[in-house]
Amino acid sequence: MKKVLPFLLLIVAVVLGLAFPSVEPSAVTESKLDTGDTAWLLVSTALVLLMTPGLAFFYGGMVRKKNVISTMLQSFICMGLITVLWVVFGFSLAFGEDVGGMGIIGNPSTFFMMKGMVGNASWSLMPTVPLVLFAMFQLKFAVITPALITGAFAERIRFNSYLLFLCLFMIFIYVPLAHATWHPDGIFFKKGVLDFAGGTVVHMSAGWAALASAIFLKSRTAPEHTPARISYVILGTGLLWFGWFGFNAGSAGGAGPLAATALATTTTASAAAAMAWVFFDMFRGKKPSAVGACIGAVVGLVAITPAAGFVTVPHSLVIGTVAAVVSNLVVIWRTRTNLDDTLDVFPCHGVGGMVGMLLTGVFASQTVNAGNTTGNGLYYGESGLFIIHLVTLVAVSVFAFVGSYILLLVTNMISPLRVSPEDEALGLDASQHDEEL
Repeated sequence: MKKVLPFLLLIVAVVLGLAFPSVEPSAVTESKLDTGDTAWLLVSTALVLLMTPGLAFFYGGMVRKKNVISTMLQSFICMGLITVLWVVFGFSLAFGEDVGGMGIIGNPSTFFMMKGMVGNASWSLMPTVPLVLFAMFQLKFAVITPALITGAFAERIRFNSYLLFLCLFMIFIYVPLAHATWHPDGIFFKKGVLDFAGGTVVHMSAGWAALASAIFLKSRTAPEHTPARISYVILGTGLLWFGWFGFNAGSAGGAGPLAATALATTTTASAAAAMAWVFFDMFRGKKPSAVGACIGAVVGLVAITPAAGFVTVPHSLVIGTVAAVVSNLVVIWRTRTNLDDTLDVFPCHGVGGMVGMLLTGVFASQTVNAGNTTGNGLYYGESGLFIIHLVTLVAVSVFAFVGSYILLLVTNMISPLRVSPEDEALGLDASQHDEEL
């Protein structure tokens, strides 16, 4: 039954596609669609999709040679599975009409099977781009978020069980956070939380899920290893950095000054973090490394994500530098424990996301973004935004960690998560996929 069920579920999705073609024209009579903004979001959507293959190279190069294919596939498969779920009901759960006024989840029938996407319909907070484009743009965020988690349990998870966890995480962790943070009726949105492109929704949720996964699956039989392909890591970092311009600047919703600011803060934070990681390693007596520079660059990208459209370029340098040093210190701490977070997802993505969220509360300026109605950051003498972010950080951390651990328990009861010692020794490429690098 376990072998048959996944294919049957896909057939159900196909049948739904035939039964609900979603040809109803939009009820919108006045259109504000702008060709320039639409063109930029089309490009941004493609850029964000490119980040997932980039992540596959980034992670794949860091594991042992016998696990490269399996690790890369764990990222790549998200582009298929999450897309299907998103079209059927995922987008509606995240951005559909709020259920019960709680600001936690959307109505699955609002955009079921992409209903109401034909014509000039648009999303209320991005009125100048077609609704279907906004849905596809947001899909790419939903795709990469669970892919980020895979670095924590690399080299020891059963692929079929991973697919089940992937679905559960999107439905019960990612979607509620996206709705709460980015929907106008979301509980965090109404409280004034600022998350420009996903520091809370994407990186904190993935980071805490990664920590829960590392604890639940326990250590590999041989944790220490040499990266298989450092050249893959460098290539992956380049793709991530390139794609992140769509991730952050695309979240401005159009081709304007705010997008330009987000692009500038994104690249400067990443550059500062890359250098901070390398120089901090040298300060500690280590040789500068390609892997260190790449990890630092990604940490900077993570940290600037929530702040990209709310802070100035000079402050992005501060955010990147602080995030790199803090994440580096957490990596050092992690290596002194028995926690086997294979590729340091929690120290880099989880901690980087939290640092970025807090520093958004420190450096956000209403001069940069007039859409910020919550207030200025702590640096400008106002404490309200920082306090809101601090409280939200605690709430999201508890929700993402506890919720992910429960989902791991549920998944493990249905299908064991951990591969056998023999399969782990053989390598997941051969044991899970009958393939070799």
